[in-house]
Amino acid sequence: MKTAAVRTCSLALVVTAAMGVFLRHRVAAAAPAGGAVTAGEFLVDPPTLINLGFEWFIQGDDNRNASVDVSYRKQGTTEWKQALPLLRLQGERIKQGDQIDVISPNMFAGSILDLEPNTAYEARFVLRDPDGVTGQATKTVTARTRPEPMPAPGGAVYHVYPPGYKGAKIEPSFEGLMCAYNVTCAGTDWATAGRPRVKAGDTILVHAGVYKYNRYEYTNDPAVNRTTPLDGTYYLLAKGTPDKPIVIKGAGDGPAIFDGAGNFVLFDIRAADYTYFEGLTFRNTDYAILAGTQFLAGAKGITVKRSRFEDIGAGVFTNYSGSSNFYIADNYFIGRHDPDHVIGWAGEFWRKFDGKDGQKFPPVMGSYIAVKIYGPGHVIAYNYVANFHDGIDTETYGNPDGSAAVGGPKYPTREYFDRRTVSIDYYNNYMTNFHDNPFEVDGSMHNVRVMRNMMINSASHAFCNQPAIGGPVYWIRNIVYHMPGGSTRLTGGSAGAIFYNNTVLSETQAQGASNVHWVNNLFLGENSAPAIFAINTYTNSTSSEYKGFRPNPGAPHSFAWNSPPWATAADYGPLMRGRGAGQAAASSSLETRQYGTLEEYSRATHQDQHSVLVDYDVFMNVPRLDAQDAATVQKVYKAESFDFRLKPGSTPVDRGKTLPNVTDGFAGTAPDLGAIELGQAAPHYGPRD
Repeated sequence: MKTAAVRTCSLALVVTAAMGVFLRHRVAAAAPAGGAVTAGEFLVDPPTLINLGFEWFIQGDDNRNASVDVSYRKQGTTEWKQALPLLRLQGERIKQGDQIDVISPNMFAGSILDLEPNTAYEARFVLRDPDGVTGQATKTVTARTRPEPMPAPGGAVYHVYPPGYKGAKIEPSFEGLMCAYNVTCAGTDWATAGRPRVKAGDTILVHAGVYKYNRYEYTNDPAVNRTTPLDGTYYLLAKGTPDKPIVIKGAGDGPAIFDGAGNFVLFDIRAADYTYFEGLTFRNTDYAILAGTQFLAGAKGITVKRSRFEDIGAGVFTNYSGSSNFYIADNYFIGRHDPDHVIGWAGEFWRKFDGKDGQKFPPVMGSYIAVKIYGPGHVIAYNYVANFHDGIDTETYGNPDGSAAVGGPKYPTREYFDRRTVSIDYYNNYMTNFHDNPFEVDGSMHNVRVMRNMMINSASHAFCNQPAIGGPVYWIRNIVYHMPGGSTRLTGGSAGAIFYNNTVLSETQAQGASNVHWVNNLFLGENSAPAIFAINTYTNSTSSEYKGFRPNPGAPHSFAWNSPPWATAADYGPLMRGRGAGQAAASSSLETRQYGTLEEYSRATHQDQHSVLVDYDVFMNVPRLDAQDAATVQKVYKAESFDFRLKPGSTPVDRGKTLPNVTDGFAGTAPDLGAIELGQAAPHYGPRD
C-alpha cells in the first residue's frame, strides 16, 4: 500500500503537461509578436448531476499563450479548490466530406468534474496572458448541479393492470396504460381521440404482467388491443415539468413488461417533455422509446431508470437537437446479437468467420443502438449494455444547427447555441460485445465527459471520435480490453479530445486529429497494429506525456508522430484535399516520423519525455490477447474474470502527473498511471442494484 502524502503542483505545470501548450521550442519562430487577449462572452453550459461546463470566448492571443486557471468551492464555504484549466481552442477545422465542416471559435472551454448533485458552486476563472489582458480578466459565477429526477409528491396516482387481469385492484384502476394516461382509450380509430388525463406531477403505477396487444385486430375488446391500430404504438402527449415529471413506474409487485409484439416503435414520446420511466421491461420492438427525430420533433427531460430492455433494435433514441437533459441510469440493455462471438460489421479480417458456428458476415444488424442522443445536458450512467452494433452514441448529425458544411457559417450562430451538443455525461457504464463501438461521441462539441466506463469485447474502437467537434471531450479513467480493431478513432480533424488516466489494452492511433492531449495513460497492445502509438495531427498543439507503453516485439516501428513541420502551428491541407484519414501522413505538408523505441521517439519529438515502458505483469490479473489469433479473437470475456488494479511497486505506480479533479486523493509521491489508483477502490460499472 502507498503511504498518504499531499503533493501540490503549480498550475503552470498542469497547463503545460495536460493541455498541450505549443511545443514552444519548435514554434516560437512562427508566433507573431504581441498577441494580447481580449475577454469576450462567458457561458455556463447546462449543468448535469456531477459536472459543470463553461465556455469563454475571446479575441486576440494570436500566439496562443493565454491560459485560464479554474478554481471552485461549494457555495457557503471558504476554501477554493483547483480544477483543470480550460482548453484553448482556435480555428481547428473539423471536416468530413460535405457532411461536416466546422471551425472552432477563438475560445476556452472546460469542465469542473465530480461534484455533488443538486448543489450550488462558485467557480472562478482567471484569464492570463503574458502579452496583456483587455476586459474582465476574472470571472466568478455561481452554478448549481442538477438533482436526480424523482417522482413528485402530491400528484394523482393511477393504477394500471394487464389485459384480462381478474384479481383485486387498487382504485382508481384501469386496464391498459393508455386508459389511465388518457381520458378515453380504444383499439379502433377512436384511439387517437383520447386526450391526456395525466398532468405534471401525476404517477401511473404499472402492476405486474405482460402488456402485449394485437395491433392488427380492429377491436373494442380491451383484452385484445389498447394501443393504436396497425402500429401498436403508445403515443404519449402530456408534458411534465423538471420538478413534476409525469411518472410511469412499475408498481413493485412483479415484472411489468411492455411487449411490442414485433412492432416498430413501442413508446413514441417525441411530444412528451419530462416523462419518467422506472422499473419497467421493454421488449420485442425495434425502437423501445423514440424520443426525437432530427429536424422534426423531440422531447426534453426524459428519465429512464432501473428498467430492462431486451429483444430490441434500439433502446432510447433521439437525434433531435432540441432534446435536452435526459437522465438514463441503472438500466440493462440487451441486444439481439450473438452473445458468444465478437465480430465486426466490415473488413476482410472478419470474413473468415462467415459460416462458422452459424455466423453470417456481414452480420445481420438486429440491434442498432442502446442509447443515442443529441442536444445538451444528457446523463447516461451506470447502465449495462451488451450485444448491439453500437452501444451509447452521440448522433453524428452533420453540421450543428445554425451552421452548414456547404455554403454557410462554420460554427453555430448565437441563436442556435441552446441546440449544441454540449455538457453531456457518459459514466460508470459496463459496455460489452459490439460490432462497432461501445461509445461514439461523433457529433459532440464542448464539455462532453466519458468517465470510468468498462469497455470490453468490441470489434472496433472504444474511443470513437469520428469526428469530435471542438472539445473538450474528456475520456477519463476508462478501461479498454479486447478491442481487436484498435482502441481509438480520431478522424476528420477531430479536435479537443483529452485522454486522462485510461487503461488501454489495444493499440492507439489518431488517424487525423488536432489539439488532442494524452496524460497518465497506460497503453499495452493487442497486436491490432504494429505500432503501439501512431499519431497523425494537423496541429502542433497536440501533446502526449506521462504514459506507460508496451511496444509490440518485432514491430518495424513502435511510435509515429506525423504533424506539420515543427515551425508551423497548424496545417489542414491534407484534410481539405479530401485525403482519407489513414492517408493524412502521406501528404507532403505533414512530416512523417516513425521511431523504433520510446527513447528515439521522445528525443526527436519532445513528447512523452516522462513516459515509461511497462508490460502486462504490472496488473494483478490481466492476460495479453492477440487480435490476429483466429482461435481466440471472437471470445467474449467478462470483466469480473480479471483484475485491472496495479501491483504494488510496479512501474506505473507514482509515475503520473497531478491533474486536478482527476487524480485527487492519490497516495504516494505522485498519481499512478492508468484507470485505477493503487489503494483506491475500483469504480462500480453498470447498474447499482
